[in-house]
Amino acid sequence: MAKNNEAEAPEINIIRKGTQITGEITCSGDIRIDGTLKGMLISDGKVVVGVSGIIDGEVVCKNADVSGEINAKVTVKELIQLKS
Repeated sequence: MAKNNEAEAPEINIIRKGTQITGEITCSGDIRIDGTLKGMLISDGKVVVGVSGIIDGEVVCKNADVSGEINAKVTVKELIQLKS
């Protein structure tokens, strides 16, 4: 059986609409927030805040794409996109 030498793509974490999390989230890959996060989010990848997404707290990430509501201190290492 031959081995697949392709690097595995990291999984995308999703917090769905209707879900509320209070606390700290740390992830090595990308994450999408469509629900509510009250606390801290640290990601080595991209953070996407969907239209229904809300973050209250602090965000530290590599890249961010924000369409929802963000009431947080945001630290982005490379690129942030703010959408209406």
